[in-house]
Amino acid sequence: MPQVWFHVRWPDNHVTRCYSPSTAIRDYLAPHTDYPVTDFLERSRQALTQAGERVRQKYGYACSSAADQLETLEITAQPFVDQTDAMIRVEEFES
Repeated sequence: MPQVWFHVRWPDNHVTRCYSPSTAIRDYLAPHTDYPVTDFLERSRQALTQAGERVRQKYGYACSSAADQLETLEITAQPFVDQTDAMIRVEEFES
């Protein structure tokens, strides 16, 4: 199962390298695209949940790294949730 790394630029301008255990993330997020915080979080939840399920279907257990990455994204995004103009940018994907 091909893993994907992706880079996220937060509203405070710092960049984080993030992980998905499958290419499912590419169905929900696009490189060089800005997302409102709540939209980014919802897309990330859907993508990383699907990615974890793909691992479960293939190997018989869910991917804890997908759940960990989602938790990290949610914690990092929390300070920006109430900022109506805050945007999160997906910078790029690595394969």
